[in-house]
Amino acid sequence: MVNSNDKKIPLVGITVEGDFSQLVEALSTLKNGSTAALKKRQKEQELPSRQVIGEIIESLRSVLFPGYYGFSELKEESLRFHVGSALDHIRRNLHEQIKRGLCFSCEEGPECLPVCDAKSRELTGKFLRELPKVQRLLALDVKAAYEGDPAAATPDEVIFSYPGLLAITNYRLAHELRLLGVPIIPRMITEAAHSATGIDINPGAVIGERFFIDHGTGVVIGETCIIGSQVRLYQGVTLGAKSFQFDVEGNPVRGIDRHPIVEDDVVIYSGATILGRVTIGRGSVIGGNVWLVHSVPPGSRITQAQSREEDFERGAGI
Repeated sequence: MVNSNDKKIPLVGITVEGDFSQLVEALSTLKNGSTAALKKRQKEQELPSRQVIGEIIESLRSVLFPGYYGFSELKEESLRFHVGSALDHIRRNLHEQIKRGLCFSCEEGPECLPVCDAKSRELTGKFLRELPKVQRLLALDVKAAYEGDPAAATPDEVIFSYPGLLAITNYRLAHELRLLGVPIIPRMITEAAHSATGIDINPGAVIGERFFIDHGTGVVIGETCIIGSQVRLYQGVTLGAKSFQFDVEGNPVRGIDRHPIVEDDVVIYSGATILGRVTIGRGSVIGGNVWLVHSVPPGSRITQAQSREEDFERGAGI
C-alpha cells in the first residue's frame, strides 16, 4: 500500500511529482565538478576511459605474468607471439588514453591535439621500455611474499590470488607513468586496485624492491612516502600525513613531503598508524595498533604501552 504522505518527496526545495523538469534543471546547473569535463567534450576532446584503462592493465598483467593472466593455455613456443601481440594492443590503446589525459589536462582546447598526440606517442614508448624493469621488481615482490608468508604454498599461489601483489602491480605500473608526467591515468590505475583490494597506494610513493603486503585490507600509503627494500606491511597500516599546510587562501599546500620514510628491512604490523615526515630506521619492527608521529632509530622495537592490571573492589576507581 502506498502511503499518501509519500506522494511528495522534498529534495533541495523541489517537489518530485510527475514532472521532473525542475529536478533535471537543478542537476544540470549544479556546480558538481562536471563543468570541466563538459567543456572539454563540447570541444570534441575525448576523456580517458575507466573501462579501457582497466583492459590495458589486465593486458599488461598478462605480459608481466604470462600464462597466469590472459591466455592460460600459453606454451613456450608461442610466448613471443603472445607478448608481441599483447604489446601491440597495449601500445595502441595506451597511446590513445594518454593522449586523452594530456588533452583533458591542457588549457589550449582542440588546438593542442597534434602536440598531445606526439607527446603521447613518445610517453607510451618510454613506458613500454620500462616494463622489463617492472617485471623484475614484481618477480622480487612475489619472492618476498612467498618467503614471508608460511601460508603461501607456492609462488604461483601468490601470483594468482594475493591482493597485495595485485595492488603492488598496479602501483608499479602507475608509478612509471607518474614519473613520465602522465596526468590522471596513474591515479585511475591505483584507485582501481584500491577498489578491488582495499589497498590504497598513491602512485607518487617511492617503493623499493621485495615489497610485501600481507592480507592488505585497509593499507594506506601516501603520495610522498619513501619505502626501502624488503619492507613488510600487514593489514590496516597507515603511512599518512599528520597535518596539512594551508596557503593564504586556505587551500592545502601541495607538493611538500608530508608522509613517512620507511628504511630497509622494516616490518609494520596490523593497525599501526605512522603520520608525518618521520623516519622509521632500518631493521625496525613496529607493533600492531601503534600510533607513531616521531622518528625512531634503526633496530627499534616499538609496541603499545603495557596495560596496567589493577584490582578494583566493588567498582572503586572506575
